[in-house]
Amino acid sequence: MLKKLIGSAALALVLAGSPAFAAELKVGSIVELSGPGAAAGVNFRDGVKMGFEEINATGGVFGSPVKISEYDSQTDPQVSRAMVQKAIDDGVHVIAGTVFSSSTVVNMLVARRAGIPQFTGSEAPSITGMGNPYIFRTAFGSQKGVPKMAKYMAEEMGVKKVAVVWANTEFGKGGYSAFKAEAANYGLEIVADIPTEQAQTDFSADVLRAKNSGADALFVYLTEEESARFLREAQKQSIGKPMIGETTLIGHKVIELAGEAAEGAMGHVGLTPDADIPAMKDMVERFKQRFNYTPDHNAIKGYTLAHIIKCVSEEVGSPDSAAIAEKMHGLTLTVEACPGVLMDVSWDETGEMSRESFFVEVKDGKQVVRAILPPN
Repeated sequence: MLKKLIGSAALALVLAGSPAFAAELKVGSIVELSGPGAAAGVNFRDGVKMGFEEINATGGVFGSPVKISEYDSQTDPQVSRAMVQKAIDDGVHVIAGTVFSSSTVVNMLVARRAGIPQFTGSEAPSITGMGNPYIFRTAFGSQKGVPKMAKYMAEEMGVKKVAVVWANTEFGKGGYSAFKAEAANYGLEIVADIPTEQAQTDFSADVLRAKNSGADALFVYLTEEESARFLREAQKQSIGKPMIGETTLIGHKVIELAGEAAEGAMGHVGLTPDADIPAMKDMVERFKQRFNYTPDHNAIKGYTLAHIIKCVSEEVGSPDSAAIAEKMHGLTLTVEACPGVLMDVSWDETGEMSRESFFVEVKDGKQVVRAILPPN
């Protein structure tokens, strides 16, 4: 009888360690649901939510539904830090978020200390430059996206002189520094350097300065709500110059907020709901039916993040945080093997991602793809 009990106990331990008996995968979604980052954060949150709803509807991960816990960072770095710690205390295996770089550079230290892999929507170059083995992008860092855009400006548009309008935040400083370096590489002369503040409401002086600078074009690197305000002011003053930026200048939330003032704005985007990619179009239609609005790049980042977590966790075979992080380094996920990523994507040893992307122009309220840009 004793041998039988010991044998049964041993068998139970073996089964408990197998994928079929593994603990459910727990994900902490920590994003900007209030404060100045809510436009981006809600999109990201809804993308994560829809991704895992679809995953759970088809069996979840390890045969169990993924458990999602949501936390509001309030677009405050210190609150975001506290929310990451709360998620860790709640037993999550993986963290999704945050979106704003100023929060991620603070809260990623907490996740690193706990050994929890974190998938961020932030773009500041410093995030993957700190040697953190637990941080991974769901979109390009600006040091990857800005070179593609600067090359297109110089070689395809013939721009020579640029006025640079940028947010004086961790996010903005990253894009500003990356653009200055690329401007030097491509012979672009910066004729006006115009820093702005987060949540700034009045851009009249900034637009006037850019308008009178003698620039051929503007490089605008602001967050979504500030971008919309800048575009409306530029229309009011009839600026008459091309306005070019990264994803946050021509995102769908900006188009919604700026209305016709967004017409003609251009920029580089890593993801766009208007790309001629069948899987992307299908995802966008499902999202619109689910949430009754058009997803922007943040929503697509959140959606693909859910599928990245699913596919990597299943490759590992258990909700092992350290193993998931280790597996991500140098990983490539293809659409064939992991359809929910929508486009083939790779990560290097720092957690930086690489894939094809797009240069777009806003026409009739949509992002029209002018060029597909290769991975770098």
